[in-house]
Amino acid sequence: MREMLTGGPLDVLTGDYLAELTMLILGRDRLKDPGLGYAKTFPRQLEDCLALAHDQGVRIVTNAGGLNPAGLADAVRALAAKAGIPVSVAHVEGDDLMPYEDGALTANAYLGGAGITACLRAGADIVVTGRVTDAALVSGPAAWWFDWAADDWDRLAGAVVAGHVLECGTQATGGNYAFFTAHDVRRPGFPLAEVSEDGSAVITKHPGTGGAVTPGTVTAQLLYETQGARYLGPDVTARLDTVRLTAAGQDRVRVTGVRGEAPPDTLKVGVTRIGGWRNEVVFVLTGLDIDAKAALVRAQLAEPLAEVGTVTWTLARTDHEDADTEETASALLRLVVRDASPDRVGRALTSAAVELALGSYPGFHVTAPPGPAQPYGVFTSAPVPADSVPHTAVLPDGTRLPVPAPPPREPADEPGKDTHPGAGEKPPASPQSPALAQSPTLAQSPTNSTPPQNPAPPQNPTPPQSPANSTHPQSPASPHTQSAPTTRAPLGAVAGARSGDKGGDANIGVWVESAPAWDWLLRTLTVDTLRTLLPETAELPVTRHELPHLRALNFTVTGILGAGVASGHRFDPQAKALGEWLRARRLDIPTDLLSTPEGTRP
Repeated sequence: MREMLTGGPLDVLTGDYLAELTMLILGRDRLKDPGLGYAKTFPRQLEDCLALAHDQGVRIVTNAGGLNPAGLADAVRALAAKAGIPVSVAHVEGDDLMPYEDGALTANAYLGGAGITACLRAGADIVVTGRVTDAALVSGPAAWWFDWAADDWDRLAGAVVAGHVLECGTQATGGNYAFFTAHDVRRPGFPLAEVSEDGSAVITKHPGTGGAVTPGTVTAQLLYETQGARYLGPDVTARLDTVRLTAAGQDRVRVTGVRGEAPPDTLKVGVTRIGGWRNEVVFVLTGLDIDAKAALVRAQLAEPLAEVGTVTWTLARTDHEDADTEETASALLRLVVRDASPDRVGRALTSAAVELALGSYPGFHVTAPPGPAQPYGVFTSAPVPADSVPHTAVLPDGTRLPVPAPPPREPADEPGKDTHPGAGEKPPASPQSPALAQSPTLAQSPTNSTPPQNPAPPQNPTPPQSPANSTHPQSPASPHTQSAPTTRAPLGAVAGARSGDKGGDANIGVWVESAPAWDWLLRTLTVDTLRTLLPETAELPVTRHELPHLRALNFTVTGILGAGVASGHRFDPQAKALGEWLRARRLDIPTDLLSTPEGTRP
């Protein structure tokens, strides 16, 4: 927060503190103390920076209120009074739908930015919200600054796209970036957006900060945790297939052309609950006969595990033949157990595993001592009618202002969508909710903007047609025919990727930077090819979306994460590295595309 306030001019500083897992943690906090339920880190940050923000006239908008925005607003007022700083504080509520159903720990609707706009219009210096969409932290202030109407769909969509780019902080400035070796990303600066009245924006960062802002880093974040060309939100549906990115100088990328449509008439409700109890043991297998050692452990534990609800074994062959260190000669056998009863997966079970030490495979040891069972959470989501959620702006003077739901959108087909169900599965329904972010903090500025230099794009644009239909036949105009020379190489030699989680689903965004590479990628990386490259997806429903302006494909893999991050279903429970696994897989690539990665390409 201090870095953003001292690094350059800002009009609004925003902070995003909420994720699916965060809501579960805050729910457990609230069980212990009903006065909690908000992000406790925010008041500590504010204590250090409130005077600085006040002196500079910077408004602060944050969703750190979590499950208790009114409680955090009161805490901020107390902090400001103690410091003698005159600030007006407002908050947004109505997202908390508890009691929602039996067993629910939390249930929160994803609100839009209209409540934030109302609070800022009433003169609030600090606006605290509960569960709003991450992008609402930018679109709400932008609508206030420019006095946009609730149906200024294109402008709102542009601000939503800017907010989506900013919401995960340094992921837009070179963090978690496929081509990270092209930039100095040891300490990337936080991104900011210079939003213009027409909804276009320039993504940049404070001068002198690390990292980089390039069309590539912005593309990577645009593709993160989205599902489809229509990015559905509570204020507007943003058409990601209309987004255009252009370099506008050093560490400056202009975002233009975004078109918006009316939002759906439903809101997403994220529900968390305690799913049961889990535990795990990781056995280290060293040297020879790795498979036989793993089989012996599994056989020896078969009886103690017979009554356990769910048992998952995975063997990671991290061992190397004739290795010159013991660590690189070792593989990891991971046992994960889940059950409704903590007793069946508690210390008695893990102790039984460790007690094999003197009577099992040679070299027996584990990575950690036996531990007690731990509760795990489950995240699910459901739609509710938008007009049934009591979205309310509580203004600085205490006035409670109801925020009406926007008018519903007309039904429309999903553009650029190619769905392949898994074995025996129906195609998944079109997404009904906005994306979630997974970053705990960020800061950005939606104003101090430079008027756009590009003319306004035409109304009701038609997205560019893909150079192939859904079956992707070879185009006669394609420079890469079946007879063109190819080289067996990793996909990442020509393509970047960014992946993440959406509840139990994962998404993988893949992009390239040249027209020939896009022509090849579009024809080659089909759903079937993806399933071949990533065998874990072979039996799951997979949906492919095409975004030609970004030269990108976005894949949604339904169900790969089970019950979501809090359940610890998978080795990579948030699918953060799924895209990097895909980039490491080899296939036949036209030799003339195998130039150099971002930063040194012509």
